[in-house]
Amino acid sequence: MTCATLEGVNAKVIEVEATFTKGLPGFSVVGLASSDIQEAKERVKSALLTNEFVFPPLKITINLSPSDIKKNGTHFDLSLALLVALNKKAFEEEGLFVFGELGLDGRVKSSSMLFPLILSLKEQGLIKRAIVPKESISYLCHISGVDFIAVETLSEAISLLKMGEFKANVEQFSYDAKSIEIAGIDYFYEERYESDFAEVKGQMVAKRAAMIAAAGMHNFFMEGNPGCGKSMIAKRLKDILPPLYEEELLSIAKHQFLDGQTPNFKAIRPMRSPHHTATSASIFGGGSGQAKIGEVALANYGILFFDEIPHFSKNVLEAMREPLQDKKVHIARVNAKIEYQADIMFVAAQNPCPCGNLLSKTKACRCSEVEIKRYQNRLSDPFLDRIDLFVVMQEVDADDKGDVTSKAMHEVVIEAFKKQKERGQQRLNGKLAEDEIERYCLLNEAAGKILEGAISKFGLSHRSIASVKKIGRTIADINGHEKIEKKDILEALSYRRRK
Repeated sequence: MTCATLEGVNAKVIEVEATFTKGLPGFSVVGLASSDIQEAKERVKSALLTNEFVFPPLKITINLSPSDIKKNGTHFDLSLALLVALNKKAFEEEGLFVFGELGLDGRVKSSSMLFPLILSLKEQGLIKRAIVPKESISYLCHISGVDFIAVETLSEAISLLKMGEFKANVEQFSYDAKSIEIAGIDYFYEERYESDFAEVKGQMVAKRAAMIAAAGMHNFFMEGNPGCGKSMIAKRLKDILPPLYEEELLSIAKHQFLDGQTPNFKAIRPMRSPHHTATSASIFGGGSGQAKIGEVALANYGILFFDEIPHFSKNVLEAMREPLQDKKVHIARVNAKIEYQADIMFVAAQNPCPCGNLLSKTKACRCSEVEIKRYQNRLSDPFLDRIDLFVVMQEVDADDKGDVTSKAMHEVVIEAFKKQKERGQQRLNGKLAEDEIERYCLLNEAAGKILEGAISKFGLSHRSIASVKKIGRTIADINGHEKIEKKDILEALSYRRRK
């Protein structure tokens, strides 16, 4: 019989075997099983005895193979019980996985590990059918391509095996979100604006930059006086992000399950905003016995927002260079080495100086030059080089108005998203690899000359040039240009970091 266990975020297939031999009656589980699987013996005994099963006077040994992988999880209960209940009868149904925790009365219960397990198996192409608890169907039905056979009790599962009926009895979930179809793939999004950009007064440049950042999922940095709207813009960004396809929705849900949350499966990209006092382990993941995911992995396909970024520890800021560059987080521990996907849009905000008044026209800055330099030097050049758009916020004025709504901005983002996908891009502009930049970020002659002049004048690094091209590509998509034109590249250069 086939089950699985999680090793980090990836599932490993486990064969569950049973033998009934002559000897002193007993029941043992071998194969590097954790304490929760060892405790399963008592649950299995009680569930079988409650359902009028008589244990044979034999020694029962159950092996979990391969034996060198640590197994854990209460979802092994059902497979153990079914093998004992079959009592020497050969089980020849290949490709059928069995998952479920047992109650003492034989009821089949759900487990928080089921969704990550089955999704990982599906991504690896290892699963087609599975017997699962009926109470888990509300979220398992989101995983397409797997035939689920839902059972409520142990006796129902035993009957299924004896009759050999393995037909799916669960309908696949259909998303009720708005969708667009491009090249045969459905992309989903919600028109839900909990807070509106219309509430942000003034800040025309920052709002324009925020829309560009959202359209291409570019990393975005805001600097400005306290109260000018940095946090307001960051919190409204999540409502105007591009649509998601099914695999991205399921990956987001998988990480939420691993964190102990119950996903709502809405087509909304996540946003995580850790406090600057958060430890490195809470942001990147960690744990001595079993590594767990952190804020970066939970922000996968969404936004990770660092407010007051200079106050974050140096270790955290420098460690952010890896996920910003490779879109992955590696956790190395004595007991495990785990890799998590971290395809994030990084958003950061800071004051211009410790007191916050350096750019103010009405308030005097109380900081010395040494304090300002020390504050600004908290962020290294290699770290800042991985951020695409930089904006210095304007000071708030009494006449400022909210002139653009989140809905209008979201419509522009969706149109730009369509152009990127219709070009055949697997990734959005902000996440393009080097070879993809050369293929998709094409400049016309005038734009090329402008960029060449900027490279020699400002001494742009290779990464900065790539960043300008990616921003220019997104601006061109917003402006409806097939190639990056002079106007697009000039605007892109206006968002570069001033050293």
